[in-house]
Amino acid sequence: METESRTIKVQLDADPRFAAAVGGVARYMADAAGMENDAIAQLQAAVVTASNDAFKLLTPAHPHLTATISKLPDRLEVELSCECSSNAAQAKESLGGVDKVQHETKGNIGITRLTKFINQGAPSR
Repeated sequence: METESRTIKVQLDADPRFAAAVGGVARYMADAAGMENDAIAQLQAAVVTASNDAFKLLTPAHPHLTATISKLPDRLEVELSCECSSNAAQAKESLGGVDKVQHETKGNIGITRLTKFINQGAPSR
């Protein structure tokens, strides 16, 4: 199995097509990690949902969302961050398709992190 870490970071405008693109990147990384098709599809849907939810928190003064998708040896992480409205901490606490959802605020930056653990028994590709 591939153990190399990879990270892709992009800044997005609030457009559902960009949410779909972030989901597509997560899907690609999950497939490369050897995850099962059902788990990949669920992860992709969760990332799209979380991205669209985060878009709703953007303000005219800070209209961009930063998405960082990382493939680590044991997991995939999708971090969505923005200078956003104070409702960031009220985002969903659980989301189907991911193993863990975390929310934090650093100064005026709201961060949502989605984690999906990679099955260590998955076949390598």
